[in-house]
Amino acid sequence: MYKDIKLIIFMPSIEGGGVEKNLFIISNYLSLKFKKIIFITSSFSTKKLNKRIRVVNINFLNNWISSRLFKIFISSLSLIFFIKKNKNTVILSFQANVFAILISYFFKSKIIARLNSSPTGWVKNNFKKILFKKIYSLADTIIVNSKDFKQELKSKFKLNSSCIYNPLDKKNIMKKSKEKINKKIFKKKNSIKIINIGRLVDQKDQITLLKSINFLKKKLNIELVIIGQGENKKILENYIQQNSLHQYVKIINFRENPYPFIKASDIFVLSSKYEGLPNVILEAMVLKKFIISSDCPTGPKEILENGKNGILFKTGSYKDLSKKILYYKKMKFKKNKIKKAFKALHKYDYNKNLKLYLNEIRKSI
Repeated sequence: MYKDIKLIIFMPSIEGGGVEKNLFIISNYLSLKFKKIIFITSSFSTKKLNKRIRVVNINFLNNWISSRLFKIFISSLSLIFFIKKNKNTVILSFQANVFAILISYFFKSKIIARLNSSPTGWVKNNFKKILFKKIYSLADTIIVNSKDFKQELKSKFKLNSSCIYNPLDKKNIMKKSKEKINKKIFKKKNSIKIINIGRLVDQKDQITLLKSINFLKKKLNIELVIIGQGENKKILENYIQQNSLHQYVKIINFRENPYPFIKASDIFVLSSKYEGLPNVILEAMVLKKFIISSDCPTGPKEILENGKNGILFKTGSYKDLSKKILYYKKMKFKKNKIKKAFKALHKYDYNKNLKLYLNEIRKSI
């Protein structure tokens, strides 16, 4: 155990999803290796953290202001306070990396910035590109979660990074998938049961999936369940109403344990415009579900090995997605792809990838 090093984990807003699952897994593992870990956030959801970790949380202010920007501001003030107070500090930032990097640079602390999603989705002009490159070059280490992501940073931004795949807890996923669901979510007999899980935001592009269901509703016996919550929920509900999709589509709120829902499905569809390495695809593969995913930057193509372990469709194209779902219906060897996908999960080994995080922190000490 590293006695003298103080590790600060920075995550202002915990909102549920793949990033948060990895956050808790990595934080709890590191709590066994470091004597003192300070976890800075402005969110309520910290119950899954090991009791060894000291949580610094100003979440009572969320009763008045709950925006992510406000959480980042408050958490950044806390970060400054603890850096000034604690010498010999390493910061592991999971969110708001620009703020964390600038603070660490000013106060001469070591920082490891973990990027969660491809910059292609949000660095959309030259000014942002120059700013992104300049600020991230100040980080001691950048961690990304796919090789495509690593290549993108190198080719587009001339930034070096370390690729560490998401640590996948297969046993826990399988165990939780056995929990009973109170209500049967898929109602029709012999239907193609599709599930999508993710925040209801532009990035996840569930509207493309809904357009595909609308296109296919007269061609296939099909059902879709979307699990998530977010700012686009009303937009999706309006589309469902306007196109009379109530008998084909159901939206249910975020679930702490989505695995029984995945288990009940036939196909997991990821419709995102951009990702990093979508954890939810890996989880669906653990439960031996067929995967259809957008060919978005970055992650899906890498996970599915360019289509060997599932099917890729053109990002944002409901017509191409519809073709791929129709193709799935006609496929004779679906189980072969599912088996190949399950075997490919060895790259995401739980213990191996956690040790890689520890090694990166060691290098910064």
